[in-house]
Amino acid sequence: MSIRPVKKILKAQPTIEGSGVNLRRAVGFGDPSETDPFLLLDDFRSDNPEDYIAGFPWHPHRGIETITYVLAGSVEHGDSIGNKGVISSGDIQWMTAGSGIIHQEMPKGDSYGRMHGFQLWANLPAALKMTAPRYQEIKSSDIPEVIDDDGTKVRIVCGEFWGKKGPVDGIAADPTYVDIYVPSGKRKTFSINNMNNAFAYVFAGSGKFLHASSPLAVPTENIEIINSGQAAEADNRSLILFDSGDEVTVQADDQGIRFLLISGKPLKEPVAWYGPIVMNTQEELQKAFKELQMGTFLKSR
Repeated sequence: MSIRPVKKILKAQPTIEGSGVNLRRAVGFGDPSETDPFLLLDDFRSDNPEDYIAGFPWHPHRGIETITYVLAGSVEHGDSIGNKGVISSGDIQWMTAGSGIIHQEMPKGDSYGRMHGFQLWANLPAALKMTAPRYQEIKSSDIPEVIDDDGTKVRIVCGEFWGKKGPVDGIAADPTYVDIYVPSGKRKTFSINNMNNAFAYVFAGSGKFLHASSPLAVPTENIEIINSGQAAEADNRSLILFDSGDEVTVQADDQGIRFLLISGKPLKEPVAWYGPIVMNTQEELQKAFKELQMGTFLKSR
């Protein structure tokens, strides 16, 4: 078994999306091949409703899958194929946009005004770009949770992990998506398919991710400098990009650490991306936006 070296640690950047939602974007600024098949990861959280209440009114998607995971508050969903629902603390919404869908996501805080959730975009391969749209809504009680003897807790949203299988299925990228908490001072090692790209996103506490001692690439703008020693430190709103290997090892600091660990099989296909639509060529992208203008974007099945 080999530990995955840490390639980079980046800080999520302030971004405004939808009708004025203030959030932090962890994935979506750099080279999409680094996180292939994942394109974007947004962290939307605030105790102030003015930061999120305007939400994400009706907008189109094509060529991707969107995954929304709520930790506090709720998100109301509606779409052009007739799905309606509300996901709240611990719930997941997994939407395959495929050939085209128009939807809205409207967040609402809990009784204290708190809202916290994540949205991840997974790319679709060329062969499935124009597949029929699909919607999966998973309640918190249906997401397997495993608690180890030392207090480490893992929720498995998608993929197989620690002997359990997540409830979301039929996803093109064959991803693993888990929510991990490691208690104060504990060191844990987690297995990852060596063929997959992988990253972690810390959203509570802090800790150190072990990596090889070889010097790391020189950081660019918005990338934290990390030491070339045996551990890379990461805290709240840190994205950790891993190199190849089949294990990730983390050492929790005094307050413990909680993070998303996400991996998937890279598509290794060209990406033509503008706003909510992701295709393989500029011609396909232009066609999608032309169809939006002409009213032929949504395909009957």
